[in-house]
Amino acid sequence: MSAEALDRIAAALERLSPAAADPPDWNAASAFVWHADPDRLEPVAEVNRVDLSLLLGINRARDILAQNTRQFAGGLPANNALLWGARGMGKSSLIKAIHADVQAGFPALKLVEVQREDLPSIGRLLSILRAAPVQILLFCDDLSFSHDDQHYKSLKAVLDGGVEGRPENVLFYATSNRRHLMPRDMIENERGSAINPSEAVEEKVSLSDRFGLWLGFHPCSQNDYLAMIRGYCDAYGVEIDADTLRAEAIEWQATRGARSGRVAWQYFTDLAGRRGVRI
Repeated sequence: MSAEALDRIAAALERLSPAAADPPDWNAASAFVWHADPDRLEPVAEVNRVDLSLLLGINRARDILAQNTRQFAGGLPANNALLWGARGMGKSSLIKAIHADVQAGFPALKLVEVQREDLPSIGRLLSILRAAPVQILLFCDDLSFSHDDQHYKSLKAVLDGGVEGRPENVLFYATSNRRHLMPRDMIENERGSAINPSEAVEEKVSLSDRFGLWLGFHPCSQNDYLAMIRGYCDAYGVEIDADTLRAEAIEWQATRGARSGRVAWQYFTDLAGRRGVRI
């Protein structure tokens, strides 16, 4: 083969392989979002989050995760955390709120969000984060896996780290509606049809075991639901008497068929709009 042909092949391979991403300006923002193809960390000018004081009914999870985050920000040992359970109960909101709260005392603590579909590129992301002069909370929202999903293998680089180990300046927080990151019926189906049931789903199920912290979130009570809305009203200056709020809020949740922090915020958004209050 001629030298010219080899040069063309080399040029084609270079075009196919992604170029190494430049490290971001870590002073540009407190949070970043990872995008693959092409690889880049984009700063987030304003993070979509609520104040930690407005997240009610999840006190135990709040206190444990806040302490774990402070330990990490202070250079002490800390665990990766999986926040699992009921939809709309503030799992991702808690992570973002705790980051803001802890960062007030530790400015070098940054939040980096990675989308589930970009997990195959996480090895390249870790190479960038390993060299960063800051502490990083790596965050993946709504993490779950289907029957033939291989994305979970990419997470082992974060949770176990392989030969290199997880970067000391990176901690991984994830949210999921499922405790074991895969549907229960899928677990039972694979156990029932496998030659060795105990090993059929061990690799996927054991992934959740690699999180040092499991924090469960459960549907809120009616009192907590109403307290959430009252807290939003007080924080944003929306005036409404207790009886009217109770009647409207209960009717609102009845039409949704559920009670949660998300439903409380949706009702409050509607209320603020009707009262002419910007939020």
